[in-house]
Amino acid sequence: MSSVVDQRPEPAIAKVSRAVAPRRRTRLLALPEARWALASVVLFLLALPVYLLDAPVWVWGPLFAATYATGGWEPGWEGLKALRDRTLDVDLLMVVAALGAATIGQVLDGALLIVIFATSGALEAVATARTADSVRGLLDLAPATATRLREDGTEETVDAERLAVGDVVLVRPGERVGADGQVLKGSSDVDQATITGEPLPVAKHAGDEVFAGTVNGTGALHVRVEREPADSVIARIVRMVEEASETKAPTQLFIEKIEQRYSIGMVIATLAVFGIPLVFGDSLQSALLRAMTFMIVASPCAVVLSTMPPLLSAIANAGRHGVLAKSAVVMERLGQVDMVALDKTGTLTEGTPRVTDIRPAPASGLDEDTLLALAAAAEHPSEHPLARSVVQAARERRLAIAEATDFASAPGAGVSATIAGSTVQVGSPAHLAPTGRPGVAADVRALEEQGRTAVLVLRDGAPVGVLGIADRLRPDAKATVAALTELTGRTPALLTGDNERAARRLAAELGITDVRAGLLPQDKVAAVREWEAQGLRMLVVGDGVNDAPALAAAHIGIAMGKAGSDLALETADAVVVRDELAAIPAVVALSRRARRLVLQNLAIAGTFIAALVAWDLIGTLPLPLGVAGHEGSTVIVGLNGLRLLREAAWPTPAQTEK
Repeated sequence: MSSVVDQRPEPAIAKVSRAVAPRRRTRLLALPEARWALASVVLFLLALPVYLLDAPVWVWGPLFAATYATGGWEPGWEGLKALRDRTLDVDLLMVVAALGAATIGQVLDGALLIVIFATSGALEAVATARTADSVRGLLDLAPATATRLREDGTEETVDAERLAVGDVVLVRPGERVGADGQVLKGSSDVDQATITGEPLPVAKHAGDEVFAGTVNGTGALHVRVEREPADSVIARIVRMVEEASETKAPTQLFIEKIEQRYSIGMVIATLAVFGIPLVFGDSLQSALLRAMTFMIVASPCAVVLSTMPPLLSAIANAGRHGVLAKSAVVMERLGQVDMVALDKTGTLTEGTPRVTDIRPAPASGLDEDTLLALAAAAEHPSEHPLARSVVQAARERRLAIAEATDFASAPGAGVSATIAGSTVQVGSPAHLAPTGRPGVAADVRALEEQGRTAVLVLRDGAPVGVLGIADRLRPDAKATVAALTELTGRTPALLTGDNERAARRLAAELGITDVRAGLLPQDKVAAVREWEAQGLRMLVVGDGVNDAPALAAAHIGIAMGKAGSDLALETADAVVVRDELAAIPAVVALSRRARRLVLQNLAIAGTFIAALVAWDLIGTLPLPLGVAGHEGSTVIVGLNGLRLLREAAWPTPAQTEK
């Protein structure tokens, strides 16, 4: 599909505007359906007055013939191709009905059917294009060029698509960031509303992450590219939403399954409506006109269009707000959940825990720095948030981190590695020392009673110390739990590999009563299957490698995208790119609204079909009125579904609790 893009200038340096996705709109006449519909309407309007003024047939006849050709050739051709594949297309039936009306002298009525039908098809094409535009417009956020710094410190302007991992780019005040990366030098306020949904600019300093397409404030930043342009957050949003748009929800698949049977039955019924009156003495013209009208009003066009526009609009809207539903199936299932299970670290908490306590074992002979350096060396290859906090603490103390070999990781238990010839294990005390170890058991118990996560360090099988790690609760965690409780009617559960005391302390702050702690990945899966066996459709939210099996086992799984592991992101059905828990109840509420619109559309379509069919069979339904009713219902359900494209359709925190 070709499109014309309205280009908007970049914000001036003196005045940085809020980062809003440019409006990338497909022009109406760029769509072939719109061009053919316009030609059909123009020809019809030229033919109508001369026909009504009783001009000779050679005047209005060619104009009506051209109206039929321009408005009906494309659906007719597509219908013939479908018929060749032994599929009955309802579009073909509309064209046949129009030609049938013309053969019995109802040339005007047939032309009107073609015009309305072509216009309806054009409106559907425009609506579909607008849905795609709303997502593809995010691509315009990324600038076309970037200022790359050479090794000698000089600058060069390059296409943003040519940037590679490791390149350093200069982002001047007021410019858009050219790629996802890490700030090396400088500080500024960056408006990243289009990516994270944060209403205010965020202060960025050395070491902070920035996203392509966000708007820099008044400072200059040196940014090292961390992702290829094709793997940027914006590109991933667009790619995943477009892939989701190509899928079909179970409701849509069911409708398409019965569509063929319905269409065949409708053709048989049309023949009966035509033949039975003839047997009882009705005229050929009257019987044929009634049959053509019946075939038009009984066509399931509106029913077929009832499902996908609401779901695709919801997918696009969620994508704009940083929630990626990977398919229409996912968007439909999100609104079906009965209960939510939440991970702790990186989900309910910020996922950036800090080392708060360093307690060497008395018999180890180690001091705090040596113990921390030893643990950091073993944890260095790991991607777990707790491991990163240990490494970060060692770096903050400027400790030398030794090279690790024979690294191994057991999700939910810990890691092991060889450091300077010794085997070092770092992980959960419950799994590394299930029966307790003299000299460290008291430290473990004391840290856990304080709500800390205790991390045990073993060297050659002997305990050498314990680290205490604490994570901060997300600011929106309590409101999210309350909103999910309101939506599902059940308080969410907490699934975590952390210790029982720390988990229950955090759960008490949030009002969660069902706490399952000290779980390995298989234990989380078992818990999910236990709930599913009770007939509950589970939504699991997590971010780590140990959450991936539970995400896959649940009715629906959502991964926190900012801190989430690659495995969790691939396994989950949906991904929250922005680091906000509040997006989860929002997308669940959006899905439920989409499902309500689907039901509304089916009710509207069914009511129109039933009323028009009854009118045609019991009384005499004029063909133009039947056409208007049929096509009008199709347009109504299409536009009703597209309501979810509006910015106002994204639920606010107050709306998600209703």
